[in-house]
Amino acid sequence: MPLHIVLHEPLIPANTGNIARTCAATGAHLHLIHPLGFSTDDRYLKRAGLDYWHAVTVHHYDDFAHFKQVHGNGPGRFYLVETTGEKRYTDVQFQDGDFIILGKETTGLPPELVEEYRENGIRIPMGGATRSINLSNCAAIVVFEAFRQLGFPDLD
Repeated sequence: MPLHIVLHEPLIPANTGNIARTCAATGAHLHLIHPLGFSTDDRYLKRAGLDYWHAVTVHHYDDFAHFKQVHGNGPGRFYLVETTGEKRYTDVQFQDGDFIILGKETTGLPPELVEEYRENGIRIPMGGATRSINLSNCAAIVVFEAFRQLGFPDLD
């Protein structure tokens, strides 16, 4: 069962393209919750993903309720990456099939989602010089920690 990276209403095509490239490199599935701040035909999205789009499994959802309807009762747990997360991402014991959920670049995840999944809120430790780390970097940091814990299955 793969790991999953979920982008809730992403705005910047280059970030989504970079995350797609990470998915291609790891076998993680990419889930895009609409509305998106760009067209999936956007040249910047395609450029950032380079020629790896054929190697990415991408799923689209109308909104978070649609995503939750499809995956909310499955075996994978939802982990919300937010600066306010109660646990460090390294404190979680990731399992195959888990979902790593990241919010839009400007505002993060909606407060009601953060509250609903408070016990699964995770953060990346950082100094106080910035509000946050780039979205594609956050996705890579957390997904590679998850794969490290799982022993890098099917990766060299």
